[in-house]
Amino acid sequence: MSDVKLLTVSEDEGEQRLDRWFKRRFPQLTQGAVEKLCRTGQVRVDSSRAKASDHVVPGQVIRVPPLPDVAAPSRPREGGVSPADTKMIQDCVLWKDEHIIILNKPAGLPSQGGSGQGDRHVDGLTEALKFGFKERPKLVHRLDKDTSGLLMLARTDRAARGLSEALRHRNTRKIYWALVAGVPNPKKGSIKYGLMKAPGHGRGGEGEKMQCVHPAKMGDFPDAKRAQTDYFVLWFLANRMSWMALEPVTGRTHQLRAHMAEMGHPILGDSKYGGASADNLGDGWGANIGGDVSRKMHLHARMLSVEHPITKKMLTFTAPLPDHMAKTWKMLDWHEKDVPADPFGGEE
Repeated sequence: MSDVKLLTVSEDEGEQRLDRWFKRRFPQLTQGAVEKLCRTGQVRVDSSRAKASDHVVPGQVIRVPPLPDVAAPSRPREGGVSPADTKMIQDCVLWKDEHIIILNKPAGLPSQGGSGQGDRHVDGLTEALKFGFKERPKLVHRLDKDTSGLLMLARTDRAARGLSEALRHRNTRKIYWALVAGVPNPKKGSIKYGLMKAPGHGRGGEGEKMQCVHPAKMGDFPDAKRAQTDYFVLWFLANRMSWMALEPVTGRTHQLRAHMAEMGHPILGDSKYGGASADNLGDGWGANIGGDVSRKMHLHARMLSVEHPITKKMLTFTAPLPDHMAKTWKMLDWHEKDVPADPFGGEE
């Protein structure tokens, strides 16, 4: 049995149900076990009793009671990871050492399991990423299912703690590339709308959306959390679409997607936030471009700079575009070398 722990919900963990937070931190626990711990008052959030269905937010302190030292069950489907999935996930590895692994996650592959996600996700395929280690690597942050790009895994507990600290203390920078409808004006700036969960959700929470709150009205919405996204228009086509660099200063759920939609420039292919509709209130152009442009979401975690958890050296990684975005870039005659790698920190 473990000892009582007081754990803080990190910025990178975002806002989520308490039972999901528990099952991601302690995958050996069943849903029934989590509900029992909450029902009997053994779990506390900021010193108060909580239900498994309650939502937790970054900064809250969760009391975790002694838990049985049971090894986490294998998440891959029975029989282990298939040869095809083993090759697929290993082909995603961009870099690894004895401490961390950097993946280029494909669009459409969830980072973790959950309602509506099925049993095929990065976390469930980590058995194929052990590369001689006894333990499977651990996810230290997530990407939305339909977002592609750079994803970090820790190969040891020490590395996991170090990467989590780097994320929590902002010793990490992430730059995303996106294709959005229309052209933002001005072409460089910051979006500082707060974010809160919109009313209504799917049966398992899979339909949840975030809604933006004007900075001046944050006091009227106690559930709203501060959020900031820096943006830069790298290239554009007339007034119809733009190649964007987006840097999330904070790490809220759906932050980039909700912020771009609030500006009137939804990300192409993002059906949840208007990026697949025929109308675009920002400038009159439809976000559903049509033609040869894929209907998949055009959002990619392009660049990651992080302090190595052990050596403390700063590492920078770049992930090539996924096939559907590369095809769009080729159609538009846009080239990666024509834009600065880091428009927010100066050109190389």
